[in-house]
Amino acid sequence: MWELSDKCEAGNSYHGDVIQEDTRNTMLRSESRLVAAIGLEDLVIIETKDAVLVADRHKTQDVKKIVERLKAEGRDEFNNHRVVYRPWGRYESVDRGQRYQVKRITVNPGAKLSVQMHHHRAEHWIVVSGTAEVTNGEATYLVCENESTYIPIGQIHALKNPGTLPLELIEVQSGSYLGEDDIIRFEDQYGRV
Repeated sequence: MWELSDKCEAGNSYHGDVIQEDTRNTMLRSESRLVAAIGLEDLVIIETKDAVLVADRHKTQDVKKIVERLKAEGRDEFNNHRVVYRPWGRYESVDRGQRYQVKRITVNPGAKLSVQMHHHRAEHWIVVSGTAEVTNGEATYLVCENESTYIPIGQIHALKNPGTLPLELIEVQSGSYLGEDDIIRFEDQYGRV
């Protein structure tokens, strides 16, 4: 990537919010925050929401060794990423504790999550922008911007974006188990039942 990218006079390649002083032949990439470099040469520095990689520019092929270690050590980073893409949109893990998790969810226009339930967690949904069509047990209703709804443990529920713009919401999960495998799907337009 460094060889193919545009470079400044000092041979540096930049992407995102980066600044440097006295740095040469270095690739600096930032996806979510400021990356600052001072007095470096021949490095690759890549910052994502999941991790930060700092490597000698001539040894980047060895990144697979780090991936193998993450897998062998059973590290959460190997399987779980802060931003997860789904057929209906994406979610980003914002915060997580022992009995809670907070996600920012984006549902594409016209898309719908599966009709589902959870045995171990309840969910609170707060609409930040757009309109949500919520099925909560037997009831179906709209939740608009700055409104919220609660899905109790064991309740069959679904979420749809009936609008033409992306639906953004904050989901607060609480319960004894918060894993993604605590989803029982009853109906899914993407064939995941």
